[in-house]
Amino acid sequence: MLHPPNILTVAGSDSGGGAGIQADLKTIAALGGYGMSVITALTAQNGIGVTGIHDPGADFVARQLATVLEGFPVAAAKTGMLFSARTIKRVAELLRTRNFPLVVDPVSVSKSGASLLREDAVQTLKAHILPLADLLTPNRLEAAMLSGVTMDSTDVIADAGKRLLDMGPQAVLIKGGHFDGPVTVTDWLFVPGEEPVPLRHARVESKNTHGTGCTLSAAIATGLGRGLPLRVAVTNAQEYLNLALRRSYNPGKGVGPLNHMAK
Repeated sequence: MLHPPNILTVAGSDSGGGAGIQADLKTIAALGGYGMSVITALTAQNGIGVTGIHDPGADFVARQLATVLEGFPVAAAKTGMLFSARTIKRVAELLRTRNFPLVVDPVSVSKSGASLLREDAVQTLKAHILPLADLLTPNRLEAAMLSGVTMDSTDVIADAGKRLLDMGPQAVLIKGGHFDGPVTVTDWLFVPGEEPVPLRHARVESKNTHGTGCTLSAAIATGLGRGLPLRVAVTNAQEYLNLALRRSYNPGKGVGPLNHMAK
């Protein structure tokens, strides 16, 4: 019997269960992976907002990561909320010699507007984590923050994508969910030496969008861990995200999560 691939998520905990580590592990399990986690921060949050963040410290984050890497053959990994410059450096040190694909979701702000990345950590993220990424998956706001391009229209996406590739990732997926478009959403895939590839999917009208970025990056990592080519892993992840949005519901107050177990 073939065992599921070991997929690792290095991210923050969402006590409301809709994003972060919790969303990642649900996604990995739903798509046939064995999920493992390194918790970089603990958040007190629900669908209304984030009321607090606890930093467990870079040393303990590094201990979690080193222990997992020692004990398991990892097929693929993703990073999400890394929070502090010191944690970013320690995580980068341990992932630099890895032999598996890495998806980097540069989480910086929650759906409710809470900062999930300290201001002094942005440059550290660019210098230490982006060059390690096999795929970088920023949304509109994150792409603007990292590239310095004002993302006020889709006309500048190509410029932002090129600038992000120049920072070292092997590929970049700029997510289009934050751009206006009544019928479709277009994510743009950038690979060095190739023309940008528009990947379109149907827009789903739902207020239950908490954890979409976490879910997509975890789904892509799971696909890569199963040996899928990058573009196939991305399009499969888009389809899964779209289904989870269509079948979403709200278990509590405020913005609801996706339905990660949707069939």
